[in-house]
Amino acid sequence: MNMFWQKLMLLIADPVLRNRLLFVFGALAVFRLLAAIPIPGIDPNQLQLFFANNQFLGLLNVFSGGGLSNLSIVLLGVAPYITASIIMQLLTMMIPKLKELYQEEGEAGRVKFSQYSRFLTLPLAIVQGIAFMVLLQQQGVLPSLTAFQFGVNLMVISAGSVLLMWIGELISEFGLGNGVSVIIFSGIVSRLPQDISQAIFAFDATQIPAYLGFVAIALAVILAVVVITEAERPIPVTYAKRVRGMKFFGGASTYLPLRLNQAGVIPIIFALSFLLVPQMFANFFQTSNIPLVASIAQAIAGGLTNLGIYGGLYFIFVFMFTYFYTAVTFDPHQIAENLQVFRHSRLAVPRFSSLFR
Repeated sequence: MNMFWQKLMLLIADPVLRNRLLFVFGALAVFRLLAAIPIPGIDPNQLQLFFANNQFLGLLNVFSGGGLSNLSIVLLGVAPYITASIIMQLLTMMIPKLKELYQEEGEAGRVKFSQYSRFLTLPLAIVQGIAFMVLLQQQGVLPSLTAFQFGVNLMVISAGSVLLMWIGELISEFGLGNGVSVIIFSGIVSRLPQDISQAIFAFDATQIPAYLGFVAIALAVILAVVVITEAERPIPVTYAKRVRGMKFFGGASTYLPLRLNQAGVIPIIFALSFLLVPQMFANFFQTSNIPLVASIAQAIAGGLTNLGIYGGLYFIFVFMFTYFYTAVTFDPHQIAENLQVFRHSRLAVPRFSSLFR
């Protein structure tokens, strides 16, 4: 507890950390304001009924940071950007030049790689925006729109998604943490006041042990997540001394900090995206005039609503993406080359921690 207060006082006293934290709060305030601005022509009653009967949209609402439940101008959230990042990461396994750009050209290569992901975000936002608006019209949430009105709404929600991507990157650069993760987290916690108020009004004294058990389990899970995320195994590395003339070089000892959870939360986000996209298109094509297409869409939608099938696919995707993303971000051959470079350099103590953070 003392360490917690020390960290908190350091955060308040350090002007750089304080300004970064204030920037995050300001960016999230702008995001929440955008999430409260709805697109025109919504039927609130139909919207509430539609969300009550669709668990898929509840999950997708997390990616939009709560903007989808209001059909706001940022209803697509960061989902197009996440999808674009997934596609670009997959392409690194198939296109050697992209892999070289991402892994071997340093910071400049990663900046260019991120730029390609941004370019891909806009067409994906347009495609997802069309699918959502047609689906909402079919469900009676949106009225029948003219071509001009449809195009204007599509431009608004696509621009909202790109704007949210920009806010997330600003948080990553000038704030604290990963901007996309912070936006998703803010969308989750934005429901806490409503959930807490409902829990207070529905409070039952006989359920106090259950509440205490839930709090204990939640704290244990948070502790376990933090421990696993921060855990690393230091691999000792010792350099032999070299003699040049009358001087000795090298002879230093350092270590390679291999993180236990190298991939972080990225595999979870990727897995959710891969499960959400088929559900979105299945819901879209369920009312197709082609019987075969409609039956396939209904089978996919029905299968993904089964908790057993959904949970099994979710586990498989998380496992696959963890393996895949670790292979992309941690290349043993490149680490070996870096060791050789440091070995022949004049640096006595190489700093490997920057390679793994």
